[in-house]
Amino acid sequence: MPQLPGTDLTVSDLCLGGNVFGWTADEATSHAVLDRFVDAVPGTQRPFVDTAEMYGDGRSEQILGGWMAGRGLRDRVVVATKASPQQKAHPLAAGEIREAAERSLRNLRTDRIDLYYAHYDDGSTPLEETLTAFDELVRAGKVLHVAASNYSPQRLTEALETSERLGLTRYVALQPHYNLVERAVYEDGLRDVVADHGLGCLPYFALAKGFLTGKYRAGERVDSPRARGAAAYVGERGDRVLAALSEVASAHGVTPAAVALRWLADRPTVTAPIASGRDVDQLADLLPMQDLVLTDDEHAALTAASA
Repeated sequence: MPQLPGTDLTVSDLCLGGNVFGWTADEATSHAVLDRFVDAVPGTQRPFVDTAEMYGDGRSEQILGGWMAGRGLRDRVVVATKASPQQKAHPLAAGEIREAAERSLRNLRTDRIDLYYAHYDDGSTPLEETLTAFDELVRAGKVLHVAASNYSPQRLTEALETSERLGLTRYVALQPHYNLVERAVYEDGLRDVVADHGLGCLPYFALAKGFLTGKYRAGERVDSPRARGAAAYVGERGDRVLAALSEVASAHGVTPAAVALRWLADRPTVTAPIASGRDVDQLADLLPMQDLVLTDDEHAALTAASA
């Protein structure tokens, strides 16, 4: 049962990404995906859903909020959202954070956000101001825990040290770009900060923009808005990773996507990877990761293929 460090939140092995809600998945489809996800999460865990104020300019939050209200499931679901840059001059200034949090609370139809991220670092605003604003939201009960996304090791360390020095609520987790074919940025710096400070890690683009599903290969055209991003990984190393994924997936009777997510979930410091499905069938390809157990040799083969 994944536990978000420093909190009482027991979350699902997979965090469902809400970035597709209102984008590639309309409201009805998004609700169907959420229904299927909640049904698949073991009763000992709480379904974990990630969104942001910038996804669909608030539409993703609205769809999630409408679904929770309609199903009466707010207390069952762990909700993460983010204070996003959008067109703001100083996105993590105190006033911007307060306004963003109020918008998200309205969109989500809730009185509290379980995990509230600084979506991107804001070098134009002093960390003291940002962290004080987050601390005020926690003290008011509008946010339970705060976290960081897209921070460098240096800035994450500085933020944690600032919280400690000022006696403010601190970041409990990091959301980095991390997956089988994007390892260096996290493993060569951020991982040590996460480990040293006992943070959770919730990687986004866990399937490398869809590349790790195995659909994107040289010479093949895939009708998807993610095709261009996934194409960046096509090549010798990408082929090597896909071959390793395919071999392990065949041995377990699951999809390459499920194997890629399980590998990531099992990495040191990772709490739960984030991945999305634009319909129920896509989600079904991901869900077996929850029960999948990889052998040491399989972990080693995947890690070596992606080196």
